[in-house]
Amino acid sequence: MKSFLMTGIWLVSCLTSLWAQSPVSDSLITRILDTFQVPGLAVSVVQDGKVVFAGGFGIRTADKSDKVTENTVFGIASNSKAFTASALAILVDEGRISWDDPVIKHIPWFQLYDPWVTREITIRDLLCHRSGLGLGAGDLMVFPSASFKPKEIIENMKAIKPASSFRSTYAYNNLAFLVAGTVVEEVTDSSWGDFITARFLNPLGMSRTRTVQSAVSGMPDQASYHVLVDGKLEVTPAESMDNCAPAGGINSSAQDLTRWMMFCLDSGRVVLPDGKIKRIISKKQYRQLWSTQTPLPFGPPPPGFESLKTQFSGYALGWQVRQFRGYQMVSHTGGLTGMVSRITLIPEKKLGIAVLTNQESGEAFNAVTFTLLNQYLGFKPEDWTGKFKTLKDSAEARLTRELAQKETGRNRTSKPSHSISELSGSYSDAWMGKMNLTETSSGLRISFEKSPVLTGKLEHWQYDTFVIRWDHRYLRADAFITFSFGPDGKVTGVNLEPVSSGTDFSFDFQDLEMKRE
Repeated sequence: MKSFLMTGIWLVSCLTSLWAQSPVSDSLITRILDTFQVPGLAVSVVQDGKVVFAGGFGIRTADKSDKVTENTVFGIASNSKAFTASALAILVDEGRISWDDPVIKHIPWFQLYDPWVTREITIRDLLCHRSGLGLGAGDLMVFPSASFKPKEIIENMKAIKPASSFRSTYAYNNLAFLVAGTVVEEVTDSSWGDFITARFLNPLGMSRTRTVQSAVSGMPDQASYHVLVDGKLEVTPAESMDNCAPAGGINSSAQDLTRWMMFCLDSGRVVLPDGKIKRIISKKQYRQLWSTQTPLPFGPPPPGFESLKTQFSGYALGWQVRQFRGYQMVSHTGGLTGMVSRITLIPEKKLGIAVLTNQESGEAFNAVTFTLLNQYLGFKPEDWTGKFKTLKDSAEARLTRELAQKETGRNRTSKPSHSISELSGSYSDAWMGKMNLTETSSGLRISFEKSPVLTGKLEHWQYDTFVIRWDHRYLRADAFITFSFGPDGKVTGVNLEPVSSGTDFSFDFQDLEMKRE
């Protein structure tokens, strides 16, 4: 999910780590925090089965003094997917499932829009984003903090139309991982969270890691969530993915993630407190986790990023795989509203880097990651902070031009064909449920029955199209809403789409088919 300059004077004194002489440059991180207006971040580095570094920089909450430490808890979002895939690898080792089992073998009630795909889709398909569902399809049942139950989400998937043919196209999808986590539950008669805790968190000693956001409440040393709204840093509510936890519910710390990365780099083995080595996942199944399943398109990198040139790119099982300077790189990112993260592994060098941030700056975690990769792999330093700042500025300028063109092209003198009273009422979508348009003295207001955060006002744009301005401006997801009419002139429904191409893909308004009730 999501830079700007800020005064960084107060950040310089807010640095803490496990080592007096830090292998990670304080000045580098301070510059990154300042450049991308990130209050704080945590970093951990492991190599050759040892913790090289685990520490925190900056502050947990803007305008407060609490420091980020190696133990500060962050939401790791989609980095949870690797845990779900690893859980299934255990079940394959135990002979309880096969990667290529049809999903309905273990979840008989599971359905997708196409009955043939329902019969054919396998556990492997769930883990590599080739189901035929569109990018982020159905995510509105999860984001922002919607109230759908996990089983309800899965049952509603049968109403989501595919965007492509089955197995033909890569399209990132969170709901497939919710289904994968449900396979774990159906096979083991255990909750996904309990299974992850028993099989990974406890043996690895990840004592500050929780499988759902609600379990973090009350824990000391937590990072707050921050979003830039009109250039100003705003603390936002913690975004819960508890109803889709196998796709993104885990919260963890830099210190705990050292244990996870060493486990991954040792192909599924862990060193127990008594010094004995325990294999949790077989080498055979671990190779599956890092084997490309769905190829990803790639081209030449933008100017200045030539060292990121790759010869292959693909999605494996809960991990992305590609090349970095001749090495296989296994990685994943995670994004919530106000918090993003990245975990990067170089298996050949047994090198792992985790970066956790409390602001939506992918540029920040990328600048840290690639600086440390160059450092620990012995390559010439590059100004990754400057490179990613240039890239970010370019993207923001492009979005500004896009919105300006839309403003210029609209017909400001046009009027809606129907009165506000005629447009108001209840609408429903087969998977998202009920939406209400309520007439008020200031115009129409919108609300969703199952997503209480999605409330806002409608402003006329042109003709029968309005713009939804969400009350919670930190969402940065304003949307067009266009009314449709039948031959009798009565309203039949509405279509929605994001105003900006920069809107996070999880706001999949375009997938809704709201019909007038």
